[in-house]
Amino acid sequence: MPARRALAPAKLNLSLHVQSVDSSGLHPVRGLTLSISRNDILVMEPAESDHLEIHGADLPTGDENLVWKAVSALRRGQTDRPPARFELWKRIPVAAGLAGGSSDAAAALLLYGNLTGRDRAHLTRPAVEIGADVSFCLRGGLRWIGGYGEQIGDRLDRDGDFVLVVAVPPFMLETARVYSAWDRLGEPKGRTVAGTAIPPGLRRHGRLVNDLYPAATSIEPDLDDWRVELERRWDRPVLMSGSGPSLYAFFTDRAEAEEGLELVPEEARDAFVALSQDHGALLVEDRS
Repeated sequence: MPARRALAPAKLNLSLHVQSVDSSGLHPVRGLTLSISRNDILVMEPAESDHLEIHGADLPTGDENLVWKAVSALRRGQTDRPPARFELWKRIPVAAGLAGGSSDAAAALLLYGNLTGRDRAHLTRPAVEIGADVSFCLRGGLRWIGGYGEQIGDRLDRDGDFVLVVAVPPFMLETARVYSAWDRLGEPKGRTVAGTAIPPGLRRHGRLVNDLYPAATSIEPDLDDWRVELERRWDRPVLMSGSGPSLYAFFTDRAEAEEGLELVPEEARDAFVALSQDHGALLVEDRS
């Protein structure tokens, strides 16, 4: 079998409503979630022993990496457990609220599932076992999510009437720490964006809000300074994705978005223009 390649798109939270922690110790959520055109690339080929090499980020390559968690989920209870070599090119910023690790896991499910003869229909349960965002990252598009992220709604129609600019401030935020801060602060509600500030194709889905924003800014007050400055430079509302710190705004077309990208402060850890995508992790052509 030749080497196979998969794209692992970033995930953007357009809206995120958080509920009180329940008996499981987790927070149920409801959110409007979108795949965007910022992709990690994961390549897999059969090998004599397991190996993972990562380019573009300093990340662990052992069992704790979500790529191996995906492989382990597929190997569990199976007699056919062929070894594989993976190479991962990271383009999605790490610890930025863009679900890069979860998307890499979804890509690994596709690749290793392909190696062992399993199609997407057989990947749903392993995706849930690995982590909250993996189920969405496997399916992608524009969808409502619920539960702990594992409940995935039908894919929604999306009008191509907006382009995004994403700016990542020069610090990281740990998801668990942000949720703990949200509890400690008394479960605050986030800032709301509504009306004409939302692209026409998204208005039918209601107001956009991220309940984790107050918690994220309590941990990293500079985050709010970044939001205010970007709103001044871009002259439009700025939202946060997930547990942060990635910030984004809607632009009418590619040209306007490119102008907005030029206005991002040079101290940003990363910044890019992105389009919405109607797919999650995706197998592409064999690598030559």
